[in-house]
Amino acid sequence: MDVQSHFGLNKLPFTPEIRPDEHLPLNHFDEAVADLRQSVERRMSGALIGPSGVGKTTVLRLLRHDLPEARYRVRYVKVTSLSKRDMCREIAAACCLSPAGTFPSLVRRLQQHWRETSDADGIRSLLILDEAHDMKPNVLAILRILTNFEMDSRLVLSVIIAGQPPLKEMLAQERLEDVARRMNAFATLRLLSRDETDRYIAHRAAIAGAPTNPFDASAMETAYEMSRGNMRALDRLALKALEVAAQAGAAVVSSGHVVAARSKLWV
Repeated sequence: MDVQSHFGLNKLPFTPEIRPDEHLPLNHFDEAVADLRQSVERRMSGALIGPSGVGKTTVLRLLRHDLPEARYRVRYVKVTSLSKRDMCREIAAACCLSPAGTFPSLVRRLQQHWRETSDADGIRSLLILDEAHDMKPNVLAILRILTNFEMDSRLVLSVIIAGQPPLKEMLAQERLEDVARRMNAFATLRLLSRDETDRYIAHRAAIAGAPTNPFDASAMETAYEMSRGNMRALDRLALKALEVAAQAGAAVVSSGHVVAARSKLWV
């Protein structure tokens, strides 16, 4: 049975397709966005660190949404394990520049682009590097070069690096001390609490058009125990539980439906 029609929904809930204004207000999310935005507004850089599935990309989207388009040009790069030259090529491509050339020439081209954007257009540049825990230490070190303008006398480019906890461990290395010191803010994310998990489930169902919360108390308790407050795992589990309950013709999602849903998902 179709999930939307069975539960009276306007759209499918628990998917990544959610507008910034539809997100559930969470204190630690709001604090992370505020800290990173303050750094960007000061033309400085920051880091966002948290385990997989806790909402780092969501925070980055909220940050991007909060920055006025007329004043900021945001470029996003999802990092993989690349060499210094290949990383600069990825950044150049994100900035709509030719990715060809040697590493030094790419660095010069990028710096010239950001300088001209600032001087001629009055627009501030923000570079977001996601999954930065996958960066090699020597590649992460190039951020010191990319943000160095006129012998460090000008603040032209802001960089936000986001990644899992190994990123924090990498930045603690002595050879990356200068990069870490360039981070004006270190925002961290965590798993949802039990209460936040309940609120999250009810909220996602409500913005999808559910007249009442389709999950009963036992279902939300089981969803928390199985997901441990990991938002990505919770989304997958909740959506699959809705499907199981709809197929069974149930009016609400129970603990049994959540358990059955878990058996249908990859660990």
